[in-house]
Amino acid sequence: MSTSGTGNDRPAIDWKGSSAQAWVDTQALLDVMFQPLEERLVQAVPRGAQMQVLDVGCGTGGTTVAAARRLGSAGSCVGIDISRPMIDAAEKRGATEGLPVRFLRDDAQTHAFTPAGFDLIISRFGVMFFEDFTAAFRNLRQAARPGAGLRFIAWRGAEENPFMTMAEQAARPMLPQLPPRRPDEPGQFAFARGERIRDILQSSGWTAIEIEPIDVACTFPESELLAYLGSMGPVGRALQQADENTRQHVIAIVRPRFDRFVNGDTVNFTAACWDVSAEADLLR
Repeated sequence: MSTSGTGNDRPAIDWKGSSAQAWVDTQALLDVMFQPLEERLVQAVPRGAQMQVLDVGCGTGGTTVAAARRLGSAGSCVGIDISRPMIDAAEKRGATEGLPVRFLRDDAQTHAFTPAGFDLIISRFGVMFFEDFTAAFRNLRQAARPGAGLRFIAWRGAEENPFMTMAEQAARPMLPQLPPRRPDEPGQFAFARGERIRDILQSSGWTAIEIEPIDVACTFPESELLAYLGSMGPVGRALQQADENTRQHVIAIVRPRFDRFVNGDTVNFTAACWDVSAEADLLR
């Protein structure tokens, strides 16, 4: 994603190693799972516009390519992510599509962007891992033209997203090394509080801030559920380092907890998120 975090997430999420490779390996599954959020996000990109778009924490490039499709040959998109495996996968995807996209392997918090180089900055789940949120959004403000748009989607709280936390709740007795979730620390739920998002954006040069709670229905094939549980999230990361007996035991305990999300041959859950928009302050 966009940058490694501090505290619990820094050692837990290795965006250059096994954690990043898990995202690459499950790219097709995650594309399906988060397709509704991608579609919502890229609506901010006008079709055929002569715009320069930056996608922050672009991962394997799905949202970057989707934005580029909307622009066509009139504009261009840049995706940035700290993870080399993800950027490598994104570059392959961009080359296959033949779209005006390019990718940067760097930390969006500190990258020396061309000043005032972008008309729009977007992100899907890529802005919650910064070490210093205000510094990061200030750097992005410097990369934006005055009046340029910012649009991102971030998770609301853990308590509102049981699908994202069920596995670790069930597995914690067997995996005591699982890191605790602490409020406001960099990580998946760092932006649980809407007022915190507003404070960060206001202090880093953004105005016209709108923060909308959204509940988005997501789905993927039930046949992919075991692969998801065994590779993604805190439990998936822990199981990547576990022996096979431990893996099988944990999965056997965790999988039944997800019956509530299974309907026939599909998994259905609600992603409780914030849809955030803002504009680059004209006076900065």
